[in-house]
Amino acid sequence: MAGTSRHDREMAMKAKQQLSQSADPVERLRLQCLTRGSSGIKGLGRVFKIMDDDRNRSLDLKEFLKGLNDYGVMMDKQEALTLFQHFDRDGSGSIDFDEFLITLRPAMSKARKEVVMQAFRKLDKTGDGVITIEDLQGVYNAKYHPKYQNGEWSEDQVFRKFLDSFDSPYDKDGKVTQEEFMNYYAGVSASIDTDVYFIVMMRNAWKL
Repeated sequence: MAGTSRHDREMAMKAKQQLSQSADPVERLRLQCLTRGSSGIKGLGRVFKIMDDDRNRSLDLKEFLKGLNDYGVMMDKQEALTLFQHFDRDGSGSIDFDEFLITLRPAMSKARKEVVMQAFRKLDKTGDGVITIEDLQGVYNAKYHPKYQNGEWSEDQVFRKFLDSFDSPYDKDGKVTQEEFMNYYAGVSASIDTDVYFIVMMRNAWKL
């Protein structure tokens, strides 16, 4: 999406600075994800999804540690253990996957969440809760893309590339769920100080 690469760079720099001052394990993990830009938290979510072998949407300590390691999170074992215990509220030895990602997501105001959902609903033409290439046709204009104009990419390739920016770098399936869309914009939102500016940016980007 136009305009986010600059925000991404600013956010990554800001997150790196804050990381050196933060002692809270949850905040440190969040910042480590944000140093990778808007897609950082979503990317970690996808790694955990791959780890979740039995598809029960929860992670035990071993899966959790492996996920952090595979994603390249710099954290000693004690800190990771503290983090796991923080999320394992009922002491069951496993953590709820969705709860974990929601807690990790930078906080967004109600107004920001509403405008993100407006954009999602506009893109999700079929209303099935997932954005696909078919949904984008007629909503997102591929013909303005420079690579379409110079004949390098087809319309479908432009759509696919567009979906990839919301999709995870590790598991690109060409579909974007509401949760992935929200995770992505929570990352973008973290780099934008005022609600007004964020909302204007979203409205302009998606012609809301």
